[in-house]
Amino acid sequence: MNSPQIKTAAPSYSALLAICCSIAFASYLGSYMRIPVVPLFAVSLKATTLEVGLINAAFLLMSGALSIPVGILSDRWGRKLLITCGLAVSAATSLLLYLSATPGQLIAIYLFFGAGLAAIGPTLMSYVADFSPATHLGRSYGWYTTAIYSGMSLGPALGGFVAQWLGFRPLFLIAGFFVFLLIWVTVFFLPAHASHLTQRPACSQAPRFNREILKNRPLLGCWLLTLGGCFGQGMFVTFCPLLTHDHGLSMGEIGLVFTAQAVFNALSRLPFGRLTDRVRSRAKLAALGFVSFAVFLAVFGFCRTLTQFLLISVALGVTMGLSFTPLGALIAEVAAPEARGLAMGGYNTSIYLGMMLSSAFMGGAINAVGYEISFLLSAVLVLVVTGAFLRLVKEVPSSGFRVPG
Repeated sequence: MNSPQIKTAAPSYSALLAICCSIAFASYLGSYMRIPVVPLFAVSLKATTLEVGLINAAFLLMSGALSIPVGILSDRWGRKLLITCGLAVSAATSLLLYLSATPGQLIAIYLFFGAGLAAIGPTLMSYVADFSPATHLGRSYGWYTTAIYSGMSLGPALGGFVAQWLGFRPLFLIAGFFVFLLIWVTVFFLPAHASHLTQRPACSQAPRFNREILKNRPLLGCWLLTLGGCFGQGMFVTFCPLLTHDHGLSMGEIGLVFTAQAVFNALSRLPFGRLTDRVRSRAKLAALGFVSFAVFLAVFGFCRTLTQFLLISVALGVTMGLSFTPLGALIAEVAAPEARGLAMGGYNTSIYLGMMLSSAFMGGAINAVGYEISFLLSAVLVLVVTGAFLRLVKEVPSSGFRVPG
């Protein structure tokens, strides 16, 4: 009686994973086509450096602030509705960018853009966890995060090419039309519910951000580790261009350093996803990844040549894949199904907050003590947070279990 269920469930799982990965890749590709172009467009509208910074800050702030509330709404109203609404908002912001005429309007539009992406990312992650069996969570997030990082990596390159070919405003229309088509793909091909494949009981009680959530020590540990890890990632993303430029790298070489990190970050998540499903403890695997990441982050500040920067960037990309793939699977494991949207919302909030804190504080640290010590301090922070994470998740046994939300 069990054998027929396995035969029918496997294709459904594969099909749903393919649909979610396709939506994730296409939505981030369309959204990130605009990322490198909007600052240049803002300058063409006479924006100051401060206003250009506020545009990106508005996006990060709104994405981080709304990830938890939107995650709760997805638990209550359903994943598909929130994903569709997020795509609709993202498409609308492209049209508004086409019509915009002042830097102030760009800031307001990017607030809405952040809200749209907050509705897409955490909700799709929760949907993947809904239909993935516990034995397949690692590979599911391996494929899913690979799709996201591929879209984030290819989007800026495609957007820059289209903007150079056709101009700023036509690019915004093309990106908006692309995301608009994706709405209909979601409506027609993404099932409203798919949690039946996991055979995990759902609770009818609506989740809330309350004391019960705050008692879930493993979940809080995962959020804390995400915050600290993304502080280190933000250190690399924000200050790598300045460090490499100071040591004589050209713009093309700096782009190559970024590309090396992004490509190996994305590709490494597939094998590490399968490894995540085979190890006895996902928490220890994630901790190993973040310790390795901290070591290479510290070394990066002492690099001097293109070869050194490239080698350490590859190592950083691989260790990011080793770190975040089991961490995402662990969050789905320790969160109750009825609170999974909330859990993933907190995960995304931690990502944006960690990168914002790094950008806000480490610039002053670099001015005071230099790049070498600043990268080293960021690495030490990652190590400290990893130790705190292991203490918080020590109640999770090697076989894995789910803590009530």
